[in-house]
Amino acid sequence: MNPAIVVTGASSGIGRELARVAAREGAAMVLIGLSQANLDDLASELSAGGTQARALSIDLGNRDAGQQIEGKLAEAGFYCDVLVNCAGFGVFGPATETDPAQHLKLLDVNVRALTELTLRFLPGMLARKRGGVINVGSITSSAPGPRMSTYFASKAYVGSFSAALAAEVRGTGVTVTCLCPGVVRTAFFDRCRVGKTWLFKLAPRGNAPAIAEAGWRGFRAGKRLVVPRLIDRIIIAGAALLPKSVVLWLVTALMTPAGD
Repeated sequence: MNPAIVVTGASSGIGRELARVAAREGAAMVLIGLSQANLDDLASELSAGGTQARALSIDLGNRDAGQQIEGKLAEAGFYCDVLVNCAGFGVFGPATETDPAQHLKLLDVNVRALTELTLRFLPGMLARKRGGVINVGSITSSAPGPRMSTYFASKAYVGSFSAALAAEVRGTGVTVTCLCPGVVRTAFFDRCRVGKTWLFKLAPRGNAPAIAEAGWRGFRAGKRLVVPRLIDRIIIAGAALLPKSVVLWLVTALMTPAGD
């Protein structure tokens, strides 16, 4: 069995860029996402650079997704050496006015699948005393998010879960890193309509390649938490220092559609 770097959410955005950065190390890459066409394009690009890459279109919202992934790895003669949990999506709108099924699907992808894959592959890493996990969180983990309640809550879970695991595996040769970007120019904002809010219009936007570079560098340095941009570190510090009522008021205002 040969080591592989497994990247979820590799179809686009930060996941795609993390796969590109990780591929420089020469390890085999297993790319997971929804868009087979996008995954195939990325796999071809990485293969052209000399990296062995496989594309797997798997819906992480399905309860057997983890088993599917592990099975496909075994069939190809791989084990998961590094796991990058980047898959996720958001639902925008008042919680009671949006489809409950979409909120539950969000929790399946953003929380349950991330947890399952981590707990499925982390024991093997610990046994081998190498490897690690990157969980992609968000600065939204530092506050509640009216109009994106389940998304903000899911990222709070990712941050807490990652920090706890990082403490548990300290000194084992395995690391767990939570990458927490702010607003980044990706298709995410178009898909869930948050791109029309004051948050998106006013917040300084980062770019996915730079976020991926910082995240991978921090992971390889063994960092528990990576917040790539200074502005995002200031936002997190502000959320921690300000009264919770003030933070909630600010986020509510920012999550209002511009023009309302």
